[in-house]
Amino acid sequence: MKFQSTVILLIALFLFSCQDENKIRFIEQQKEAKKKEVIFNKISKAWVFNIRPLDPTVQGKINNWMEWRSFLTEINQKPKSTIGAFQRKAKVLAKKATELKNNIPYEFNKPQVISRITVIETKIKAMNLFINLNQIQDAKVVKNIAEINQEISSLQLQLEEIVRRSQIPKEAGEPDRIRIQDTTRAIPNTMTQKQIGVE
Repeated sequence: MKFQSTVILLIALFLFSCQDENKIRFIEQQKEAKKKEVIFNKISKAWVFNIRPLDPTVQGKINNWMEWRSFLTEINQKPKSTIGAFQRKAKVLAKKATELKNNIPYEFNKPQVISRITVIETKIKAMNLFINLNQIQDAKVVKNIAEINQEISSLQLQLEEIVRRSQIPKEAGEPDRIRIQDTTRAIPNTMTQKQIGVE
């Protein structure tokens, strides 16, 4: 009889402990869901990329830069449904930002443009990292979005500046003066030791 009552007591304790574990697990899941919803709302509210239209002259010169067009198309499409959609979008944007250095139009293939593209790529990769961590760093993602907007604007201003400078008329003889001052065109020093007099 004692054995039976002990077994019944153990079974009852086991059932109560299972119910408690289920309740605890359910409460934890609810907390996690609320936390993800708060993070989703913060990121969704901040996920605004303000890409202003370029000067028509500049736009005409970059129309064939397919990587730029693809990047703009991707960045202007905002995810809507879940935090997972934002995570997938961040991965795609990181890939598109890396591809921006491909096929830059000749007129814009300059260090000041490449460096700005590199900064955009770095900021987008950082955003991708922070949004894909197990514990999403929403504050850092929001900060990166603002910084990405600034860097894209900086790149656009640089493109417009390059076109503006190319339209300034040159003075008479200026191209010859620039060519003479170009050290990359200098005749290389190829004198051999024998010509110098060293034996």
